[in-house]
Order: sequence, then C-alpha cells, then structure tokens
Amino acid sequence: MTSLNRPSRLNRTVLALFGLVLIAAGAFTLLTHFGTLSVLKPESALVPGTGQPPTWVLYVTAAVAVVLGLLVLRWLVAQLTRKPKTHTWRFETDPDLGRTELAASTAVEPFTTEVKDYPGVHTAHATLAGTRDAPAVALVISAEQDGDITEIRRRIDTDGLPRLRQALDLDTLPVTVEFRFSTKTGARAL
Repeated sequence: MTSLNRPSRLNRTVLALFGLVLIAAGAFTLLTHFGTLSVLKPESALVPGTGQPPTWVLYVTAAVAVVLGLLVLRWLVAQLTRKPKTHTWRFETDPDLGRTELAASTAVEPFTTEVKDYPGVHTAHATLAGTRDAPAVALVISAEQDGDITEIRRRIDTDGLPRLRQALDLDTLPVTVEFRFSTKTGARAL
C-alpha cells in the first residue's frame, strides 16, 4: 500500500484476527468432538450446574447481542457505500439516427491521468457519478509528503476541471476532493 490509510488497515487486521479466532474455535470444537483432543471429555457438561441462570443474565445477553448486531450491521453498510454510483451517459438528439454511449470511467480517465502528472501528486482516483443532468466528480488524491496541497487544488480548479467540463459539454460540474498523504516524497534536487 502506498498511502497511509489506517482505518482500512485496522479494518483488515480486526477482520483477520476475528477470522482466525473463529477458525480456531471451530477446529477446537471439531477436534474435541471427535476425540482427537482430550482436553475435555465428550460426556462432560459444558457449564457447571444444570439450573437456569438468573433472568437479568438473559436480558443482558440479549441486549449485548442486539448492540453487537447493530454495530456489525453499521459496519456492513459502511463497506457498501464506498464509492458514488456511476452511470453510462447517453448522448442522443434523434433516437432514429442512433445514440452514443460513454462510460463514466472512460470520460474521467484523461482527467485522472492529468491530475496524476501534477507536481506533488503520487496517485489520483476519480469517479464521475450521477447522470448527465446531475453530474458530480469524487476525486481522491494521494499527495506526496512534501506536496503543495494548495497548488494541487489550484491546478485542478484552473486546468483540469475546465477541460473536463469542456470535454463533457457541461456548464457546471461539482467536485469533491479528498487528500491523503503518501509515504513517498518527491524528487529532491541535490
């Protein structure tokens, strides 16, 4: 990975640890059941005593399960809403004469390539979302440690976006820019 994206690293680490714990618990259960491990006797009770736990224990267990379920659901929804939805744009004035289709990723590729070439930019990813009537650009830039963020933003506003608007034949094109810092530094003069 070239960027310092700590939340995604933490996300992957927690998921890997949770997966390893579940695999270990499943393996332990199977090995104990079939008698390969003799840590527990197959005929022994799982918990001491046979009486029901107090009622409050059941309520606390249910509440904890609901809270954990909601947290997992929230995490799952956050994974799904990562990028804005893109569309294929259709340019047609007369449907009888045919139509022209343009994939949003194809339309924004030259813009992304141009932004990657700006001084101080390590990588750039752009998504052209929405329809032709309500377009929007989401731009994620991984800037070098010594990159000038103000200059990069100025170049986007004065050079890149006007060309993209002209290429797409749009009067306005809203853009959101997210800057991340890379561990890379730019070339240094000696």
